[in-house]
Amino acid sequence: MNTMNTTISILAEITKTDSKPGNPLGSPIVMMVLMFVIFWVVLIRPQQKQRKELAAKQSGLKKGDKVVTIGGIHASVNSVSDKTVSLKVAENTFVKYDKTAIATVISSGSKSDEDETPEQSKG
Repeated sequence: MNTMNTTISILAEITKTDSKPGNPLGSPIVMMVLMFVIFWVVLIRPQQKQRKELAAKQSGLKKGDKVVTIGGIHASVNSVSDKTVSLKVAENTFVKYDKTAIATVISSGSKSDEDETPEQSKG
């Protein structure tokens, strides 16, 4: 946020009304375009990238993966279909979710916090 304030203050100094009449940055249209570009780079682009990564993880789900839903339920994948996924939340307890409800995917090869014993977490 600090870099955004610095950028805005620099742009404000460049576009002061007492600048030369030939200065292209003095035009309000150029200033709006410049602000949109900054907005795009700082906010929109990273969010699109993050959304694509999550969609790739959701489409790559396989049986045995550990997941966390958007509701905070920790479970393992039991089966996967085109749009839904069956999750095992406890012994003999299965729930069906849309793939889009999966917030985090932890591959079956990595350890989660639940798998760690107290001796391992001490250090």
